[in-house]
Amino acid sequence: MSTILVTGANGQLGSEIRFLAERNDEFSFKFLERNELSITDEVAVNHFFQAHHFDYLIHCAAYTAVDKAESEQELAYLVNKTAVVNLAKACKLNNIKMVHISTDFVFDGTSSIPLIEESKTNPLSVYGASKLAGEEAASAVNEDLLIIRTSWLYSTFGNNFVKTIIRLCKERDKLNIIFDQVGTPTYARDLATAILTIIQTNQWQSGIYHYSNEGVASWYDFAVEIKEICGLTTTILPIETSEYPTPATRPKYSVLNKKKIKKTFGLNIPYWRDSLQTCVAELNKQ
Repeated sequence: MSTILVTGANGQLGSEIRFLAERNDEFSFKFLERNELSITDEVAVNHFFQAHHFDYLIHCAAYTAVDKAESEQELAYLVNKTAVVNLAKACKLNNIKMVHISTDFVFDGTSSIPLIEESKTNPLSVYGASKLAGEEAASAVNEDLLIIRTSWLYSTFGNNFVKTIIRLCKERDKLNIIFDQVGTPTYARDLATAILTIIQTNQWQSGIYHYSNEGVASWYDFAVEIKEICGLTTTILPIETSEYPTPATRPKYSVLNKKKIKKTFGLNIPYWRDSLQTCVAELNKQ
C-alpha cells in the first residue's frame, strides 16, 4: 500500500484530504501538522524523510495571508520558497513523488482569456511573488515535481469567503462586494479529489497544471450565489476594487484554463455553483 504524506494538515485543502482519507482504503496517509516538523529547516526535513517512508507528498502548507505578506515578506518567502525547496530536494533524494499547490496570484490579471500554464507570470503581490519563487526554485532542484495552481479556495473547514459571507449576511442588512475581480471559486474537496485521482491513475506526469472549478464569477457573483443558496435576505451591492483598498494588489482576471489537467489525467471538473451547493449542504449538517 502506497503511503501519502500531507503537509498543512489543518488547512482547508489538508483537512479535505483528511476527510477523503477516512473513506479511502487504497492508501496509507500521514498528516503533518506545523508543530511536528519545521519545514523551513532543511536539516530537520532531511532527518524526517530519512526516518520515515513515503511514496507521495502532497504539499498543502503555505503562507497564505495575502495582505499581511506585504509587511512580512521574509516570512512569506521562507514558507513559500525555502520550505518548498527543502521538501523538493528531500523528495528527489528519497524517490518520493511531490504534488505542490500554487496559486492564480502568480499572474497579473491583465489577460482577457482563461490562463494556460504557459501564460506569462507577473505577480502583483509579495504573496504571489513568493509562491512563484517557490514554483521556480523547487522545479530547479526536482524535475519530477507536479505543481497545481488553483484559485479562490473555500471549504467546509477553516476560515474562508463562503463562511464569512454567510456570517455577515446574518449580521448585516447590506454588504458591499467587489465586482471587478473575476476568477473561479474552487471547492477544496473537489481539488482534494482531483489530487488523489491523479495519484490513483498511476500515470504520473510532472509539470505545471491549472485546477479550479468550471465557470467564471466575480466576488460579487460568488457572494450573491452564497446568499441565494442559504436563503438569506441581505442586500448585496457591487463595488469597484478602488472602493475597497487593501495592502496587496489582487489580479483583476485570473480564470484558469483546465484543459491540460483534464486531458492528461481524465478529470471531470464540477461547475462552481454546483460545488458551492454541495459545500453549503455539508455546512448545514455541522
